[in-house]
Amino acid sequence: MERRIALKNMGLVFGYTVAAPSLLGILQSCEGKKVLDWTPSFFTKDEGMVLHTLLDMILPKTDTPSATEMNVHVFIDTFAKEALPKEHQDFLKLGMGLFTDEVLETAQKETLAELNEEDLEPVLAKYLKKRTATVEEAHLEAVDAYFNDVEKGMVAKLDDEISRYSFAGSLREMAIWSYKNTEYIGEEVLAYLPIPGEYIACEDEQTLTDGRAWSL
Repeated sequence: MERRIALKNMGLVFGYTVAAPSLLGILQSCEGKKVLDWTPSFFTKDEGMVLHTLLDMILPKTDTPSATEMNVHVFIDTFAKEALPKEHQDFLKLGMGLFTDEVLETAQKETLAELNEEDLEPVLAKYLKKRTATVEEAHLEAVDAYFNDVEKGMVAKLDDEISRYSFAGSLREMAIWSYKNTEYIGEEVLAYLPIPGEYIACEDEQTLTDGRAWSL
């Protein structure tokens, strides 16, 4: 049950409390690097380019930097390699493979290197679409059963559609979390108060922070 709650709260791949100091250290180590010719350490080169594009679709550049300008792609790749246990690494690879297979089929292209934002957008939108509470619960139960079988050393199977939903949802969860925890976003975009001062108990967020969420 504890794992299931973690999976639901943090995404179906990244089922861990990623605020742990060791994992925050991975995030901080990715800051300040201008990644011009990035070589992934967990994903393949072509998967890394797909990841790069997906992240900037989830968090595009507006009046704030895009996800990849904050090196979110580097963090997620490093996190997957250094922090995820083998069974979750395999699950992430499975989701990425099934997701990109559908993109290739839909776009009628042969290789990941050929894919662009226009190819990825309809598939990403499909799997980020809000599910009903009943469907979401069924998906969680299926994923939980999958990992139970993995733990028992059994042949674990999971519906391909559920794997794709899990991958897209988990990617969005981790993108937002890591983006918000970069130093620049935390101090320059979110409401930031390094030394707390006056306590105001009864005031709304719009008045106190211009509607911005607090930096953690």
